[in-house]
Order: sequence, then C-alpha cells, then structure tokens
Amino acid sequence: MIQVLDKSFEVFITREEIQREIASLAEKINNDYKGRDLVFLSVLNGAFMFTSDLMKKITIDCEVSFVKMSSYSGVESRGRVDELIGLGDNIEGRDIVIVEDIVDTGITIDKIISLLEPEGAASVKVCTLLYKPDAFKGKKRPDYVGFSISNAFVVGYGLDYNEKGRNLDAIYQIREQKKQRNSMLNIVLFGPPGAGKGTQSERLIEKYNLVHLSTGDIFRANIKGSTELGVLAKTYIDKGQLVPDEVTINMLKAEVEKHDDPKGFIFDGFPRTIAQAEALDEFLSSIGTSITSMISLDVEEEELKARLAKRAETSGRPDDADPKVIQNRIDVYRNETAPVKDYYESQDKWVMINGVGSIDEITSRLFAAVDAL
Repeated sequence: MIQVLDKSFEVFITREEIQREIASLAEKINNDYKGRDLVFLSVLNGAFMFTSDLMKKITIDCEVSFVKMSSYSGVESRGRVDELIGLGDNIEGRDIVIVEDIVDTGITIDKIISLLEPEGAASVKVCTLLYKPDAFKGKKRPDYVGFSISNAFVVGYGLDYNEKGRNLDAIYQIREQKKQRNSMLNIVLFGPPGAGKGTQSERLIEKYNLVHLSTGDIFRANIKGSTELGVLAKTYIDKGQLVPDEVTINMLKAEVEKHDDPKGFIFDGFPRTIAQAEALDEFLSSIGTSITSMISLDVEEEELKARLAKRAETSGRPDDADPKVIQNRIDVYRNETAPVKDYYESQDKWVMINGVGSIDEITSRLFAAVDAL
C-alpha cells in the first residue's frame, strides 16, 4: 500500500505486467504499419511513460509528436476537454496512432480526432495502456488496448492524483474502491469427459452464488463481438494454432472485471497448464483474492465410456459414439490435468471427489468438500 496525498492506493498492475503488455502492443503495431508513414501522437501529461517504453519496442520507421490535453480534476472526470496544445506538424496523408495512458469516457479522444479530421490524415487509430469499457461514452473505441479495467480510479506510471504519483513504476488502485475479496470462493473444477462436470457446475453456481467463467464461452463471445482480443485469438484459431496464454488470461481478466462484488468464480477449462495456473494466481493476487481449491471429479475410464455412449444416444453428438475419439479425449484430459493437479496439490488446494453415483450423491459430496474449505 502507498499514500498519495490524502488517499491510500494498492498495487493493481505490476511493472512486469505492464512491460509484457507493451511488448505485445508494439509487436502488433510493428506488423500493422510496416512500410507506412507513421506518426505517434502522444497525449501529455499522462502518456509520457507509456510512450517512452512503447517507443523502445517499436522497430519500424516513425515519428513522435506530443499534444497536451486537460480534462481531470482530482479523481473525477469533468467530462470536457479544455485545450489542445502542440498539434503543429503536417500530418496530411500520414497514418496517426494516438497514444493515451487511459481511455475512460472517450471524450478526450473524440475531441482530438475531431481536430485531426481537417488535417487530412490517412488514418487515425488509438493505442491506450488502460481502457475502462464501463465508463466509455465516446464514439471512437481504442484500437490497441493494454488492459481493460473496471471503472475505479488508478494512479502511477504516468497517471496522477492531483498531479502526484506519476513517477510510480506500477499502477495502483485507490484503496477505497478496491473490493475486499479475500473471502471469495474461487474454484477450478476439473472432470474428464462424461464426469458430469457441467451438471455439477450449475449446482455449485446456484448454491454458492458463483460466477461461471468458461474459456470456451469467453472466446466465442469475444470473437463474435470482434473485440481486439477476439480478433487476435481468431487469427491463431484460423491457422489451427493454440491461442497464447497471454491472450486467454487477458480475456479472463476483462471478464472478471465486469463483476463488481462477486461471491466467487468457477473456472471452467482454465488453467490447463502450469504456466496458465501461475498467470491466474498472479492476476487474482492483484485483485486481492486467490484460488480456493481445485476440485477434481474422479471417474474410472470404463464408467466414462459407458456414460458417453449413453449420452450419444440422446445428444446427437457423433464424437460421443466413437470409441477412438472418446479414448483420445480422456487421454488428453489426463495428460493436461496431471501437472496442474500437482501444482495445486503443492499448495494444499487439490481435492478429489468420487464422481461415481447418482447426481444428487455426487452433489452432496461436492457441497461437503466446499463447505470444508
């Protein structure tokens, strides 16, 4: 915790997380503007640190110019732009990337773009380290986003509280707005195909008022909504490649931040590797919580095969009826979950539940395990 003037702040995004995300943003921009006449337009005062580190990762020919805006007083946005200083270079026919530290209401960006329109730029895009989708009221959404965050006040890494705190090398969230989440119930629920994980997830969600986070659902929503992360994920999926962990965890982060005061989360389909588990731990720690338990539904293979064959009769899923496909799915599950199981077991967070019996019997075992956490 740190003190800036009269307010207390806690770490929200670490220096290491910032630098990793800047490298990712720079790579995208390098690819998008190779061979183009590019000018970065950095918005002072807040974006000076972000711009400096971003430029160190930009490998294509470019120019950097600066404009100064004024739209904040204290911790509240006044919702208006007072002035624009520094737009003096000829930008006609050139590609512009506006660099911002944070986009919340979007009013500042809209104003800058309106002032650029008469100058005849070939294109104008926006790159921001932080984006608050819940606060956004503007017309132009950012094209390159480092972190999507909730609508809470942050300071550090160029961001200020009444002009103080810009020099901090991490980003801090005001303590009064940061949720106290130590008592949250966060469960990683694993189960092989046919173990009944879907049914039991629904019952856990209902009893404990949890939020279900399915990576499959999140991927589909982002791709369908053509979000920046969704578009990026689709480029990997279309090539038959695995989506990088960084993209997946950023989608999860954005989804978690949509919930102001959750009782907890059930993570479905994530993490599946130790690297993902470590990334999830790091993110949850940044919001003051952690994984409570990894719960595995244990079912023998022959029972799984029998269940899937029976399900195939009513589900209309041909993969449930093919013994080779079933065996492969079970093998993949075993291979994926073994190291993750060891990871959580080393933290004394792994619980195995007997997944054989009636649905109600298995539910009772799950509830008893959760209540004992």
